[in-house]
Amino acid sequence: MDFTRLRLSGFKSFVDPTELIIENGLTGVVGPNGCGKSNLLEALRWVMGENSAKSMRGSGMDDVIFAGTASRPARNLAEVSLSISNDDRSAPAIFNDERQLEISRRIERESGSAYRLNTKDVRAKDVQLLFADASTGAHSPSLVSQGRIGSLINAKPKDRRKVLEEAAGISGLHSRRREAESKLRSAEHNLERLGDIETQLNDQIKGLQKQARQASRYKKISGEIRKLQALINYMEWLAIQDHKALSGQELHRVALLVAAITTDLGRLNKEQAIEAAKLPTLRQEEAEYAAGLHRITVTRDGLDGEEARLTETQAKLKALLDQIDQDENREKDVVADTASILERLQVEKQKLLNQVDNQTGNVDDLSEKLKLKQTATLEAEWKLEELTQKQAQQAAEKNNL
Repeated sequence: MDFTRLRLSGFKSFVDPTELIIENGLTGVVGPNGCGKSNLLEALRWVMGENSAKSMRGSGMDDVIFAGTASRPARNLAEVSLSISNDDRSAPAIFNDERQLEISRRIERESGSAYRLNTKDVRAKDVQLLFADASTGAHSPSLVSQGRIGSLINAKPKDRRKVLEEAAGISGLHSRRREAESKLRSAEHNLERLGDIETQLNDQIKGLQKQARQASRYKKISGEIRKLQALINYMEWLAIQDHKALSGQELHRVALLVAAITTDLGRLNKEQAIEAAKLPTLRQEEAEYAAGLHRITVTRDGLDGEEARLTETQAKLKALLDQIDQDENREKDVVADTASILERLQVEKQKLLNQVDNQTGNVDDLSEKLKLKQTATLEAEWKLEELTQKQAQQAAEKNNL
């Protein structure tokens, strides 16, 4: 497998999309300090699965994203793609069907990074194993950086062993061995967990067996209950049939009774129709009787009113007689020449008293007599007034004398 192309976008100082073509033979990158030569090597290591921010000369993995300058704003993502030629079919078996492999790693600020292999999402471990099987990778000794040669000379035997294993092409086997050992440890842990689960399942099985026995007993008792319920239902059905027969007899009796009542009702309706035909005549007679009663009532009320008026007139006459008595007593000593008039008044008074005491006749006669008496009373009052005036004149003449 040969590296053929490296594309960078937003990675450290490479803010604009940049493509580096790697031709056959020796490819050199020359430039002044700070132009980004080391960033190319770090981009290569980063796309091959480097996860240490310290190895990338940063405090966090987000530091590989372009941080911005005075004239250009910061970016929120970075992406590096590495194209590999597989014409010699030396790639791992799982990827050996492809002639061209393109591995890309993309990172977004505060969201982590993601790997893609030929437009398919893959894990970081898959990418690391791919390069380990090719005897290279992010930590491969073939990536010689500043101070790397001195560290190889002064390396410990264990570190030198890694260089020899990579040169022999077996570093991928060690990676797969570590993965297999990790899987074995996970399997052992799962087996231990499986024992605990088996114990729990045995306890659950015992509980389920107890529940099964209870369910079987419940099923048996339920069957007996259903039988008893069926027997009860049958007995209730027999009772209902008996009640149905009795109800039929009672229904027949009630039907006969209803028929008799219907016959009586027809007869009563006929009698009601006959009586209803008589009702207008009776109502007319009732209206006539009511009119006559009303007239009698009105007449009685008029007589009662007339009686009240006569009673009031009698009271007034008595009061007038009392006044006359008083006037008579007062004038006896004053008027001497009115004796004949007083005698006549006394006679009339006596007649009025007799009439009042003996008044039992018809109301019309009493009214006529009352009018006559009232006329006589008025004449007497006029005469009395004349006498009074004469008496006053005589008294005045006496005083003048």
